Parts: sequence; structure tokens; C-alpha cells
Amino acid sequence: MSTGMTSRERLQAVMSGRVPDRVPVSTYELVGHNPASFENREPSYRRLMDRIREKTDCVRMWAPSGLARGELDGGTGGIGHFLTAADLPHECAESREGDKTVWTYTIETPEGPIRSVRSKTAGVETVWTEEHWLKNGDDISRWMSIPYVFAPPDCSGFGADEEYLGDAGIMLPDVSDALCTVADLFEFGEFTIRAMTETVRFREMLDAMHERVMDRLRYMLARGVRGLWRHVGAEYASEPYLPPHLFDELVVPYMRPMIELIHSHGQKVRVHSHGRLRNIVEKMIDCGADATDPCEAPPDGDVELAELKSRYGERLVLFGNMQLKHLETETPDQIEARVKDCMAAAKAGGGFVLMPTAAPINVPLSPKTEENYLRYIDAGLEYGAY
Repeated sequence: MSTGMTSRERLQAVMSGRVPDRVPVSTYELVGHNPASFENREPSYRRLMDRIREKTDCVRMWAPSGLARGELDGGTGGIGHFLTAADLPHECAESREGDKTVWTYTIETPEGPIRSVRSKTAGVETVWTEEHWLKNGDDISRWMSIPYVFAPPDCSGFGADEEYLGDAGIMLPDVSDALCTVADLFEFGEFTIRAMTETVRFREMLDAMHERVMDRLRYMLARGVRGLWRHVGAEYASEPYLPPHLFDELVVPYMRPMIELIHSHGQKVRVHSHGRLRNIVEKMIDCGADATDPCEAPPDGDVELAELKSRYGERLVLFGNMQLKHLETETPDQIEARVKDCMAAAKAGGGFVLMPTAAPINVPLSPKTEENYLRYIDAGLEYGAY
């Protein structure tokens, strides 16, 4: 058994199939070693973030500057989400509705305009999409008419961010597959209907986007972006949204070459997928996945953590499965009991990282949530020792 590991060594041990000195404890999107993130600039989070830096094992999510997934770049409402540098006429109108800021974006494609509306409410650190880009067949044709011009992502900050992290953890570069990127262009219900009833047309959209995703991924790898890659998109084709046979059509052909490319650079991949895993986890492994998160238990998912460990623990590192809703609503004693249960279910033999399923976005941070996170960390350290 190893002792006295740094957080980097501890996480690397888990990902290499070795048993570390204790189970790594992650706080997921609450990243203590990213000074630019809101939680490290918001006073109500200060006490918790100090504890996170002191006690936990950082898996730092990272995306390039510019054209990042979901980013409002250059006043175009996420044209970067299309992964093209095509020079298209566009405009942005900003308005206020009480404590909410609303942006209305219009882009002129070669076949006509498409529009999206986004908003942000004061005290909530996220941007909501109120109207998606694609609402009908005409919008799809207009989107398909947008020319593809490679948009090189800005990877210049990766080295400094990795150096800043140091031995406190490992980097988690974020990469969305074609399904994630295309599905987000639609309202979710509209996406599922199109995917099921117009699958051939939907595959044409995915094929077009996959070329862009792969070009972007090659570029990032060639410029030294490295770590445990976070693959996003599989959950869009999980049950109950889509049947398993569509996972084979809409995810597998695109996931496999992405993972193969990352593996060819000597790196590993963690597939992110909320919800039901039972009928897709084997497919993820067949595509080469090295890990998965957040391993949600019923009723949010459909497989208990102990079953995932028993069936797949030799082939897949498990990250999870403390629900954020419990951290926000339960008592510290209940949180400690849940941490203890997680360890009993998945700790044995390594291959497990304790992690919440999401992170709070409210400002100020609730005192109840803060106390529960502090107990979560302490319990993880207590029950995670080998």
C-alpha cells in the first residue's frame, strides 16, 4: 500500500489500476485551483473553497479560451458552439427583465437567419437558453448551410493552468462529442423527436459536426493539452430519452474514434453520463472508456453503485455518486452516512473516486450546503483510508 501520496499521485494511481493510500475526494465543479471561477471570487464560498484546497483531490475541468462549449463569444450567442470560424453577419440585442439580463442573437446564414435567446439571473451563476437555434426543418437547412472554417481553439493557457495546479490534482480537459453539440441546438424535446423520427437527417448533422470535433481534438492534443479527458454527450442518447439502439447510431460511431485518438496520445477518458447507465455502460466500455461519472443511483439513475463496482469495477474507474440535491437539503449526519455507504459500495480494491454529481450555482452559498460539503469532505477522508 502506498502512503503519503500527493493528490496528483493518488488520482494517477486510481487511473492506473493501483490502490492509493486513500480514496480520492473530489468536489467536481467546485475547483479550488482555478482562480478565475466564480466560487473562488465569491465571498460566501471562501470558507468552503479554502477547505477544498486544503483537503481534497482536484480534478480540474479545463476548456480552451474562445469557442468553448456554451460560451457567449464575440456577441454571437455561442456561434463558437457551431465550431466554425466562418464570418457570418450577426447581431446581439441586450435587454433587462427585472433581475434578469436577456440576450437575443441573430445570425444570417447563407440560407436565411436563425435566432437564439439566452438569459442570466442575478445570483445564479449559469446562463439559460430560452430559445434554441433550431426550431424547425428550415432552421436545420440554414444551419447546415453555414460553411465550415476550422476555428483553432486557444490552448495557450493550458501550461500555466497545469503548473498552477501542480501536485494538487490532475487536469480534466473537456470535450463534447457531435451529439452533445448538435442536441444543444434544439429544445430537448424537439431534439429527441428529430433523433427518433428523422434519424438519417440527424446523422447528417452529426457527421458534419464530428469532423469539426475531431479537428478540434487533434489540435488540442498536438499542442500539449493532456490529462484525464472528460467526454460529454453520451447521456443525450440514454434512456428514457432515446432507446438503446439509437445509442449505437448516435454515440458509438463518434465516441470510439475520439477515445482512440486520445488513447493514441497515451491519455485516458472519463465518459460523463447522468441518469440511466444499465443499457449503455457496456457500450461505453467497448468504445474504450476508462472511467465514468457521476454513477447516479436510483431514482436518478438505474444502477446502484455496488452493482456497477461488482460488474464493471475491473474495467472502469467510477466517479460518484453523492447527489448535489442531498448536499443542499439533508443534514450533515445524513451526508456522512451516505459517504460511508459509497465507500462500502465501491472503495474495495481501488478504482473509485468520491465525487458529487454536480455543484451549487447559487450566490450566496447556503450555510446548509456549506456545512454539508464540509462534512462530506471530512467523512470522505475518514472512511476512504485503505
